[in-house]
Amino acid sequence: MITTEQHEKLRGWFVGRLPDDLFQSLSEVTVDREEITVIGRIAEPRLAEGTSDAEKEAAVESRIQEFRERTRDDRVAVAREAEHRFRKKVSWGVECGGERALFTHVAAPVMTRLRQPQRQVLDTLIAAGVARSRSDALAWCVRLVERHADDWLTELRDSLEHVQRVRAQGPDAESTEDGEAEPEDTPRDEQTEN
Repeated sequence: MITTEQHEKLRGWFVGRLPDDLFQSLSEVTVDREEITVIGRIAEPRLAEGTSDAEKEAAVESRIQEFRERTRDDRVAVAREAEHRFRKKVSWGVECGGERALFTHVAAPVMTRLRQPQRQVLDTLIAAGVARSRSDALAWCVRLVERHADDWLTELRDSLEHVQRVRAQGPDAESTEDGEAEPEDTPRDEQTEN
């Protein structure tokens, strides 16, 4: 987990590095241990008034695909630079016409041990056809929690950030050249910048 200031610096790097005409606006930059995800807004297709929902949906999907193909070289160049600088994979996505599409992104395996009551929850989801496997059912549960516990998770993330700041001021904190302590998850470029 990184601090708000580190996240702002990361977002600022992308704002400064992305070609001006890549997105209409940069919607979101998120980061975790494995990946940085960059999502931008692109122009909606121009449609005649009274266009059917099916035609709108197809036009948006087509616009997203066109953007993905047309900008691949630019995105790959930025991703290579960012991956070298931050030591994390970079994934891309767009928002267009109320739709959000993620391009190739990291699906990191997570190991866990579950007791019988938790396994029964997963097995029920499989039996009901909601999931194909326990792994799929567990991912479904995480998405459900993510959707319905946003306020609680935001408060928890804020608390973790505060804990990191307090730890950084402790007696065991490593010092930088100017004497300030850095959190453990500082992106690489901030640790080795000359």
